[in-house]
Amino acid sequence: MKKAGILNRHLSGALAELGHGDGVLVCDAGMPIPDGPRVVDLAFRAGVPSFAEVLDGLLAELVIEGATAATEVRDANPAASALLDGRFPELELVSHEKLKDLTAHARLVVRTGEAQPYANVLLRCGVFF
Repeated sequence: MKKAGILNRHLSGALAELGHGDGVLVCDAGMPIPDGPRVVDLAFRAGVPSFAEVLDGLLAELVIEGATAATEVRDANPAASALLDGRFPELELVSHEKLKDLTAHARLVVRTGEAQPYANVLLRCGVFF
């Protein structure tokens, strides 16, 4: 049994299968999820687990070379916007519709219980060497 890191076996296994260039969408409870990507749904109740908790847990285990979020986060969710800016100095912004389109090509979607709008980010996996 693991004693640290991500303990959820479905999420831990999905992360182990990721490779360089793969996309991982970390999303709020309301984000529409297309058919295609593998989904690990962590949502339990509204706000649990939070977008920030899940994002930080993933960032502790993954190498990330880029991140994309919706432009709408700037006005609609200042807290999520500040979090993303703090974690990703070179955050790419696209329209929410474009982010939904990009999600169809993600390898993994991790759904949180976040109940604030536009708390979504598409991560692009890097390589550790």
